[in-house]
Amino acid sequence: MMNTTQLTSFILAGYSDIGHLKYLYFIILTVLYVSIVFANTVLIVVICMERSLHEPMYLFLCSLFVNDLYGTTGLFPALMTHLVSDDHTVSTVCCYIQIFVLYTYGSIEFSNLAVMSYDRYLAICHPLQYNVIMTPSMVCILICVIWLYSFAKFSIQLSLTIRLQLCGNVIDKVYCDNYLVVKLACSTSDVAVNKIYGLCGIVLSVTVPLITIVLSYIKILTICLKSSIETRQKAFSTCSPHLASLLNFSFGCFLTLLQSRFDSPMRNVPTVLHTILSVYYLMCQPLLNPIVYGVRMAKIRQACKYILPVGKPTL
Repeated sequence: MMNTTQLTSFILAGYSDIGHLKYLYFIILTVLYVSIVFANTVLIVVICMERSLHEPMYLFLCSLFVNDLYGTTGLFPALMTHLVSDDHTVSTVCCYIQIFVLYTYGSIEFSNLAVMSYDRYLAICHPLQYNVIMTPSMVCILICVIWLYSFAKFSIQLSLTIRLQLCGNVIDKVYCDNYLVVKLACSTSDVAVNKIYGLCGIVLSVTVPLITIVLSYIKILTICLKSSIETRQKAFSTCSPHLASLLNFSFGCFLTLLQSRFDSPMRNVPTVLHTILSVYYLMCQPLLNPIVYGVRMAKIRQACKYILPVGKPTL
């Protein structure tokens, strides 16, 4: 029997032999990663430097952009290294660190989007009370709760995974996945605690934010139907980037869940497409967020033009 004290590495079996195409994919991933880092970093700097953007909505956006950098850093460097390497083994320590980063990224992203939907609900439905409720201290508290809760919750979940005795070390993915590691456990009785805690974690990390999002948009829709066309257009311009980000992230998480938990629907999918779908929420979401918010939100566009040196006349 192989346990976690003897196990020193995992094998990522999601990589296939694609010959010289791996160098093309490596270049594509490098461009994508650099673009994500550049776009998110620029918007973080702009929000921090421009005092007119020190409002709740933009501070929540800053938290979202920081999380996107956090999540992509947990995936891209390792993915790019394994892509051009013939050795697809990863140490247990690095694997568990990657699991922690990717899972906390997902929890923080969804919780952040839920808080942003509540923020939009207050701004649209209760504009007179908005500044009273969404004070700078309340914004800081909400952001800290989102991050600390996600770290604490998954620290417990990961500790339950580490304690398991494993009878294999092959993970059928291009990155480390907690559920697939748990499936390697020798005893099903040992996994019972993981399943119970995982179910509770899903309720807290998915159901609670989802209820917040749904109720917030029901209230927003109700107010919009009773309001003028100008109010509807203003609400739509404010909420459309958030909805685009939310739907894209939800779609990516659904694809990941479908691949991890249900094997049969994905058996006939080509290997390359299967790999792309498995990392969709970690690649597209961090690139989509700065695009939709940077393009759609006028104050961010104006702040970028004012702060960034691009397009400014030189003396």
